[in-house]
Amino acid sequence: MWSNCITGRSIFRKIMVVLGFLGIMNSLQAQEHLNKPISLSVNRQPIADVLEIISNKGNFYFSYNSNILPKDSLVSLPAGTRSVRNLLELLFPTGFEFRESGQYIIIRRTPLQLSLVIKESATNDNHYWVSGYVRDDQTGELVRDASVYEKDRLVAALTNRQGYFRIKLKTRYPRASLTVSKEFYRDTTVTIRSGYNQEVRITLAPVDLQGATVVVGPARLPAPDSLYMAIPQPDSSTLLYLYKRMDSLRVQRTALGKFFLSSKLKVQSINLSRFFTVRPVQVSLTPGLSSNGRMNAQVVNNFSFNVLGGYSGGVNGAEIGGIFNLNKKDVQYAQVAGVVNIVGGNMKGVQVAGVHNMVLDSVTGVQAGGVVNFVMGSFTGGQIGGVINYTNHAVTGLQVAGVGNVSGREMNGVQIGGVFNYAKKLNGVQIGLINIADSSDGYSIGLINVVLKGYHKLALYSTEVMPFNAAFKTGNHKLYSILLGGAHPDTGRRVVSFGYGIGTERRLGKRFSLNLEASTQYVFLGSWEYTNLLTRATVNLHWKISKHFSLFAGPAFSVYQSDQDVKFHGYAYPIPEAAYKTVSLGGNRTGWLGWTGGIHLF
Repeated sequence: MWSNCITGRSIFRKIMVVLGFLGIMNSLQAQEHLNKPISLSVNRQPIADVLEIISNKGNFYFSYNSNILPKDSLVSLPAGTRSVRNLLELLFPTGFEFRESGQYIIIRRTPLQLSLVIKESATNDNHYWVSGYVRDDQTGELVRDASVYEKDRLVAALTNRQGYFRIKLKTRYPRASLTVSKEFYRDTTVTIRSGYNQEVRITLAPVDLQGATVVVGPARLPAPDSLYMAIPQPDSSTLLYLYKRMDSLRVQRTALGKFFLSSKLKVQSINLSRFFTVRPVQVSLTPGLSSNGRMNAQVVNNFSFNVLGGYSGGVNGAEIGGIFNLNKKDVQYAQVAGVVNIVGGNMKGVQVAGVHNMVLDSVTGVQAGGVVNFVMGSFTGGQIGGVINYTNHAVTGLQVAGVGNVSGREMNGVQIGGVFNYAKKLNGVQIGLINIADSSDGYSIGLINVVLKGYHKLALYSTEVMPFNAAFKTGNHKLYSILLGGAHPDTGRRVVSFGYGIGTERRLGKRFSLNLEASTQYVFLGSWEYTNLLTRATVNLHWKISKHFSLFAGPAFSVYQSDQDVKFHGYAYPIPEAAYKTVSLGGNRTGWLGWTGGIHLF
C-alpha cells in the first residue's frame, strides 16, 4: 500500500510539473510578439511608417484607433536591437498600453479613471440637481450628444457641445443611479447620492470598432452603411457583430420621421437603442411632451393616447393618435391615427389611418389606409388601401385598392385593383384592368394579363366570317386573356372586328393540347351607329411542331347580335354569308356552327 502511495505522489508531481511548464510556455507565447527583438534605426520618419517597418520585420499586425495616434508625427530612433515592447515605449512614452491578440498587437490609450463626485451640497427642496461632464476614456475628449438618464424615473438629458449635462431628480426616492449611453460607446452606470446637489465626472469607454481601426496589413472593410463592432465577452473572447446604422434609425430615416421628430429626440433614440422599459399608460401632446417624458421612445405602453402625435418604443394593447403615431418597435392589437401610423417593427392586429400606414417589418391582421398602405416585410390578413397597397415581401390573404396592389414576392390570396395588380409570383387570383406577374400558378382576370415567365402566344388564323385574324394571348395555361382583331379585305364584302376573350389550355401529351376559348368582338359593317356583337366559343386541338411553332384547328359556335338592318356600300351584309345555316335565338340574335384554323407563334 505504501509503495502505491509513493507511486501516486510521484505521478501527481510529474503532472504538476507538466502543467506548470505548459503554463509558462503559454505565458511566453502570449507575449511572443511584444518580446521579439527587432533591429531598427530611423531618422525623422512618421510613426505610421515606423509601425509598418516593425510589422514587416516582426511578421505580425498592428491595430490602433486612428483618432488617438499622432500618425504624422516624426520620430527618430538610434540604431540598435530592442524588443517590440521597448520600441513601442520609446514611440509612445506615456498614456498608452499594448496588448496581444493572435497575430495582432493592439495599441490603446490607457483608460482614464472614472471620477465621480466633485462637488456636493445638501438640498432642502423636494428635488436636487446632478450636473457634470462626460469624457471619452481613450482620448480624454468631451463627449457631446450623450444621453444621461435615470432608468426608473424616465428622466433624461443630452450633453451639450462641451460634454456638459444637468438633470433634475426628486428627493423622495432613496436611491438613484445615472446611466450614460452614446452610440458606439459602452453604457456606463454610476450610483449617486440621493437628495444632494452634486457635480460629477463620468468617462465612457468606446466600443472597439473595426471600421474605425487602422490595421497595418491587409484588412477587409465593411459596407459603407455598416461597420464591424468587436464586443468583449465575460470569458475574455470577442464577439464580432456587424452593426448597421439602419438598426436604430429605421423610423427616423423615413420622410415623416424626419419631419415629425426633433434632432434631440433622434439623437436620444440612437443612444438608447439598447434600453427599453414598459409602462401601462402614456399620454402625449407631441413627441417629447409625454407623460413618460423625453424617454417615451424607449417605453412600450399598454395604452397610448397622442393628442396630436407621439413617438414611443411600441404598443402592447391600443394606441390612438389625433394626427400621427410613431413607434420604434412592435405594435399589437389596435392602432388608429387621423393621418399616419409608422411602426418600426411588426404590427399584429388592426391598423387604421386616414392617409398612410407604414410598417417597416411584417403585418399580421388588418391594415386600412385612406391612401397608402406600405409594408416592408410580409403581410398576412386583409389590406385595404384607398389608392395603393405595397408589400415588399409575400402576401397571404387579401389586397384591395382603388388603383393598385403590389406584392414584391409571393401572392397567396386575392388581389383586387381598380387599375393594376402586380405580384412577383402569383399563387392566387388577380382581378384588375392590368394584371402583371413574373411567374404564375394562379389566375389573372383582367383586360391585360401579363405573366413574364408564363403563357405568351401570337395566333394568326382564319374563320368562316373573316379570313385574316390575329390574337395575342397572355397569362398561364390555367387561364389566359386574348386581345383579338380580324378583317375581310374584299372590297365588296369588307368586315373589321376587334375584341377580348379568355382561354384555358389542357395538355394531352408532349405535343398535343386542347384549348377552350370564349371571346366577344365588335363587328364594324360600315357604320358606328349600329351594335354588332359576335360572341364565339371554340375548341381547338393544338399540335406543337417546335418550341415556338404549332398548328391548331377546331369547331366554333357563334352567336351574333345585331340591330343593323341596312347594307353599306363595300361592306358585307348580313353576317354570316347565306351559305351558312343559322338558327334564330330570339330577338335580333342568331347562331351557327363554324370553324377556326391557324398557327401559333412563340
